[in-house]
Amino acid sequence: MKFKDAVEICRPINDVMGGLTVIIGILNTRTGVSLDILLINIILGMITYFFLAASGMIINDIYDIEIDKINRPDRPIPSGRISIEQAKKLFIGTYAFGSLLSLVHGILFLQNILNFIIATFFGFIGWVYAKYGKKSGFIGNIIVSLSFSIGLIYGAVLNGYIPIFIFYFYFTASFLLLSREIIKGCEDVEGDKEFGVKTIAIKIGIKKATACSLIAAILAIVFFILPLFTNIINPLFFLIPMIGGVILVLVPIILMLKSHLEKKDFSIISKLLKIGALVGLIAFIFASI
Repeated sequence: MKFKDAVEICRPINDVMGGLTVIIGILNTRTGVSLDILLINIILGMITYFFLAASGMIINDIYDIEIDKINRPDRPIPSGRISIEQAKKLFIGTYAFGSLLSLVHGILFLQNILNFIIATFFGFIGWVYAKYGKKSGFIGNIIVSLSFSIGLIYGAVLNGYIPIFIFYFYFTASFLLLSREIIKGCEDVEGDKEFGVKTIAIKIGIKKATACSLIAAILAIVFFILPLFTNIINPLFFLIPMIGGVILVLVPIILMLKSHLEKKDFSIISKLLKIGALVGLIAFIFASI
């Protein structure tokens, strides 16, 4: 196994992007925290998230090998650049390192192991999703939406407390991601049927699934607005990108109200929800300035 192949299967860009949620959680709860501890929490928190997220990417590819042989034959495992046994060892290594680092971090600097509990759960849920959740459809969607943004809570825990607005940030991201996951199921319904993936679109129909996605998107907007009524560090800076994010999410909501949606419509909705999520992360960062 070459080093570049090991890096590729970890998908570092995705890991770093997800790790931004840890920084957001830390920065938004930094009041009263010294600069040296803040920097330690950011560095160790990011590294921990990176390795645990990487373990999730690896285990996902291990269980997706048959599908990837058809859809993504160039990936490290189906292409033969990394064997299943090597991938399993890499999964164990990244998961163990991330978990151990969180434990050391907690004992040395936080005087508790709550961060270790959250970190190990995050890594464990990645395995659960890969083995059981992915083909279960809606349950898998929920697992993805709840686990991806857990960095927000993890980052806050590193500073010793979780204010209510962090939960609002968390549920904003979770519901928006859930909405997008459902829409992606509507877009890929034909391929999912072939591979036996039981998405909510397949179980209850595309129209009802779209309605579920719409409700999730509306809930995301509600939770996105609620931080304005809390003691966030900079409500004014948060307000500006928040308005932009709300508008971006309202557009796909309006599109979802169409009586008949085609595959290209679902693709557009999915992209708009993704952009809306990115703007949401920017808003969360601005809230901490």
